[in-house]
Amino acid sequence: MNFDLIFALIFYGLLVLFYIKNKKKFSKEGLLLLYRTKLGLLLMDKLAKKYPKLLNFLGYFSVFIGFIGMLSIFYILIKGTYGLIFVPDSAPVLAPVLPGISIPGLPVLSFWHWIIAIFFVAVIHEFAHGVYARLYNIKIKSSGFAFLGPILAAFVEPDEKIMKKASNKKQLTIISAGPFINIVLGFLFLLFFIFIFLPLQSNLFVVDGVNIVNVEQNSPAALSGLTSGTLITQINNEEVLDQGRLVTVIQDSNGESVNFITDKGEFEVKPEFKNDKYYVGVSVTNNVAVKNNIPEFILPLVKWFNMLIYWLWVISLGIGLFNLLPLGPIDGGRMFYVAMLSFFNDRKAMQIFKVVSFISLTLIVINLLPYLLKLFKWIINLF
Repeated sequence: MNFDLIFALIFYGLLVLFYIKNKKKFSKEGLLLLYRTKLGLLLMDKLAKKYPKLLNFLGYFSVFIGFIGMLSIFYILIKGTYGLIFVPDSAPVLAPVLPGISIPGLPVLSFWHWIIAIFFVAVIHEFAHGVYARLYNIKIKSSGFAFLGPILAAFVEPDEKIMKKASNKKQLTIISAGPFINIVLGFLFLLFFIFIFLPLQSNLFVVDGVNIVNVEQNSPAALSGLTSGTLITQINNEEVLDQGRLVTVIQDSNGESVNFITDKGEFEVKPEFKNDKYYVGVSVTNNVAVKNNIPEFILPLVKWFNMLIYWLWVISLGIGLFNLLPLGPIDGGRMFYVAMLSFFNDRKAMQIFKVVSFISLTLIVINLLPYLLKLFKWIINLF
């Protein structure tokens, strides 16, 4: 039984009922359906008035990190695009973060982890924009939720006429606030996971083997017959209790075949030398077991929160960086355009902005092309 599919149908069924009941309160702008509210506006005002010095101080970091992130993600996209075109077997540096889609190196994203992470990241992102808008006395018309098909989003709607009259520095601070808080929270989730959540788990569980989460197509592991969901207990008759030991054994193999002993039998895998290390093409996690005298139901509960914190980290950081791309209407594009206005007149700034946006969009499409082709093949196979 596919519980993800059942949960998705229930969730979107409730959303459809909510839309039908409140249809008059929705408005359509392009492909977006907007549900405007006043939620959070009072809290934005309160924070802006209570901590102006701290917010102004953080604003300098926000703009600085924004432009560093913009350069970084643009460079990563260019390098990834070059690899896809000229380097055999290169993986795209962008991937659609949607439930059920298999991304090399990442566990499969469940529906509820996706909904919770996307909703949290979007709300915090927009809330940060709103706080800085109020810090500079820019009116917030509304806040609310947006729907782009099945994808949920949040928004804060400042008065754009007043926004355009603000100084470039204030505009850059307001625009960069959303990606900045996402990046900061991404690292905070990572630190929480490493220094708090993992030590707590060590008191509840013991590591007992390594689970294969994903097997890359045409990799040495796939060719040997290994599949996802397999539990590795030994390699070359040596007990493997955690993924760190697994990596060490593979690297020490010097390319010689290694014998994987699993709960599904034995498999001979010959590692390949790739990117300066030996590679077999599996994503793994430690298999954990509950210690004595601890209820069994604790294990799936902790695993669920484990994955939630993991995806909050990945999605926060990913959305924060992606939003800094110098592209069209997203935050990075708006930052880039405001920056260009500091050096050029409106006409020249817009020309440069359009060229850079087109380059960014082209790089995104090239990196998403492998996934778009898979989607196209999947649709064809349905018929």
